[in-house]
Amino acid sequence: MAQIEEKSEFFPPIADVVDKTHAGDEDTSARPLEEIESLCMQCGEQGVTRMMLTSIPFFREVIVMSFRCEHCGHSNNEIQSAGKIRSEGTLYTVKVLNRGDLDRQLIRSEACSINIPEFQLVLPPSRGQLTTVEGLLRDIVADLSVQQPLRRIQDENAYTKIQEIIDGLKEIIADDEDEDEGKDKSEQRKLSNDDPVTRAITITLDDPSGNSFLEFVGSMSDLKWNMRTYERSLEQNRQLGLAPPAEDAEGNAVDEAEQESEGLNEEVFEFPGICSRCGRPLITRMKKVSIPYFKDTLIMSTNCDDCGYRDNEIKSGAAISEHGKKITLKVEDRDDLSRDILKSDTSGLSIPEIDLVLHPGTLGGRFTTLEGILDQVYEELTEKVFNAGDSGVVDVDDRAEFQEFLRKLKQVKNAEIPFTLILDDPLANSHVQNLYAPDPDPNMEIVTYERTWQQNEDLGLNDMNVESYGGDDTKDGGTES
Repeated sequence: MAQIEEKSEFFPPIADVVDKTHAGDEDTSARPLEEIESLCMQCGEQGVTRMMLTSIPFFREVIVMSFRCEHCGHSNNEIQSAGKIRSEGTLYTVKVLNRGDLDRQLIRSEACSINIPEFQLVLPPSRGQLTTVEGLLRDIVADLSVQQPLRRIQDENAYTKIQEIIDGLKEIIADDEDEDEGKDKSEQRKLSNDDPVTRAITITLDDPSGNSFLEFVGSMSDLKWNMRTYERSLEQNRQLGLAPPAEDAEGNAVDEAEQESEGLNEEVFEFPGICSRCGRPLITRMKKVSIPYFKDTLIMSTNCDDCGYRDNEIKSGAAISEHGKKITLKVEDRDDLSRDILKSDTSGLSIPEIDLVLHPGTLGGRFTTLEGILDQVYEELTEKVFNAGDSGVVDVDDRAEFQEFLRKLKQVKNAEIPFTLILDDPLANSHVQNLYAPDPDPNMEIVTYERTWQQNEDLGLNDMNVESYGGDDTKDGGTES
């Protein structure tokens, strides 16, 4: 019940919206319209887009948008569905027999095509529109009349056929230019709703998305109105973006190879294991992620549903780098805290301004933001170091010094003071997001260096053999004669 009330609050019936609009002439805040400055595509100046959320009776919630530029006079109206795409397409048909049928409300979505068989006229999918049957016919007449003078010169045959359609539609909507201007057209229409039109036509709305609508009169048993649903074809699903596009027969092999390589990046691998805390079975999940302007990495996540134990880890998915890498970042404001940061398990982290030094292996591998890794450091120090072991009997001076260090760390993680972040990774598997990519970042310095013998020894690279590890070069160990 609450959900229904919430929908009616955001999408009131269109009649209520009209009443509120008239009532809000003096108080602009009472109008149910949102106004947004938008760029005019005709003159490049700023215009105004007005949006209205409303619900159409017996249909669904929609968003009505109207744009107007005061500089060049350009205007545009559009309607979009506020609901999801239906599981089936819809086909609406109405017989226009008298003047009252011209007042039927019509909603046309971007995927809807319109057919008027009497004129052999088919309108392909276009922009969304909220109008009436008469408004639709007038728009058709206006669109077809634009190029008529040019067609009369270039292609007289096409001009004649299109002019027949224009004249026929004008007869239906009684668009007589010599009509007496002293009479109120709306009053005439009300008085002549039961009068037959000069030519009966059939209008069909075919919408694969199911987001179009054609009003019925009285109830759905209206004899001149019909609606049916149908299953969408594969091609219609492709046009709506619900199915992948068709592949060329010649490129199937290449496309399959590309999809297979892309699928490896999207696939999540699962490995069964044992929880280190409670000893019960758990699942470790691993996914390959490509970081822009860096390299492929492997993200591993372990969650135990029984005891709640969680652990995340980052590993490099590329070859061992020939050089080490040192990243120095000058952090000056809070915007820098949103940078993505990849700290590998072989990387050290330091902030000289507060004498913070994390040796390689501390915190393990992490892929987060700068703010996230600083929050984790602060949490680890406050909860696990300060309150663990015999910290209760630690020297008072040491406690005060540690309290001062935590205060500075808190200032750093909130970017209240400028500081320098240094990541030193002998394997070059760490990364800090460049906000100016692909151009150099003025606040970040990246230096590559040759690893020392001791660093290679600590990493186990000195004893690593990557050539001729299968044995001697000759197969049988003999000498050639």
